[in-house]
Amino acid sequence: MESEYRELVESCVRDDRKAQREMYDLFAGKMYVLCLRYAISQQEAEDVLQESFIKVFKNIKKFRGDSRLGYWIKRIVVNTALNHRRNKLYMYPMVDVDEIHQNVGHDKVFSDYGYEELLSMISELPSGCRIIFNLYAIDGYGHKEIAKKLGISEGTSKSQYSRAKMLLQKKISGEQLKDYEKFK
Repeated sequence: MESEYRELVESCVRDDRKAQREMYDLFAGKMYVLCLRYAISQQEAEDVLQESFIKVFKNIKKFRGDSRLGYWIKRIVVNTALNHRRNKLYMYPMVDVDEIHQNVGHDKVFSDYGYEELLSMISELPSGCRIIFNLYAIDGYGHKEIAKKLGISEGTSKSQYSRAKMLLQKKISGEQLKDYEKFK
């Protein structure tokens, strides 16, 4: 366990409210940004954040220190956000394919854009694409793991990621996502 958080974790295990507040203050900002990537509104992101920290404090006794504390909290936040959205995913069209033969052209470098701009573009993606893009491109999950987490096929994960990239490239090149607004 990281020595800088050992005492804080031990205090949280003892249900010390002051320590819980300190842990929340240390990690809530970063985790809120993470919640925003998966939620469709600020209110939903706030709900996911609150639910996540309830789980963090309920399960802090299980934290063994095998990973960094921030990473452990992040996993709880991502899983909470996914569980929050999981029941709604059936409402969004996802195409299941075995292979993707879609040519989306050359990848434009996203580094030309600020974090807020990229977050805004990602938030405009249809829900299924947005969740899979976040999981794969930002949070580093593989398509196999995404498929298992969401109860979809690996091909669906790949096709939704490809679709998300295509939509983001269109957005960057100035095209509107009007056709996809109805799927948000």
